[in-house]
Amino acid sequence: MSSGRLRIIGGRWRGRRLAFPAVAGLRPTPDRVRETLFNWLVAILPGARCLDLYAGSGALGLEALSRGAAAVTFVEKVGVAARALACHLQTLEAEGAGRVVRADVLAFLRRPAEPCDIVFLDPPYGRGLVTPTCAALEAGPWLVPGAWIYLERREDDPDPEVPDTWCLHRQTRAGQVCAHLYRRP
Repeated sequence: MSSGRLRIIGGRWRGRRLAFPAVAGLRPTPDRVRETLFNWLVAILPGARCLDLYAGSGALGLEALSRGAAAVTFVEKVGVAARALACHLQTLEAEGAGRVVRADVLAFLRRPAEPCDIVFLDPPYGRGLVTPTCAALEAGPWLVPGAWIYLERREDDPDPEVPDTWCLHRQTRAGQVCAHLYRRP
């Protein structure tokens, strides 16, 4: 298995290409889906505090920083992926705005919360992580009033079970990828 590359598609690092390690199941959100998502978030993103859960390649959090997010916490369990993310932040001179936490996401969400404006939730497909992660986000004070939650899943994964308080704002599909943007009133 070889490493892959991701391209930052907008903002101050537009066009930058970054390598990510070969890790089973690690796949960045496709460019087309990321472009759509960040078009949805364009007015909300500047100055936002973001949480990138199951960060993997870091494509979503790095794109957010490139487009003006004030801070992104990347949570990634796999050591080699977490180290690569830390190196990317250093290369981009973004260590002050980006922070990598090597941890299991569900264990991380049991820690004292730092409320966020935007959460990127893109767990490994087919592992049943969406429902418990959404419940943990809602249980802890991780979400500010009016927070936005991006959820990505594979088309053949079960429909996401999200808290009743979350309202579906937009959704799209590209190939096998289904993307949902929720808002917590």
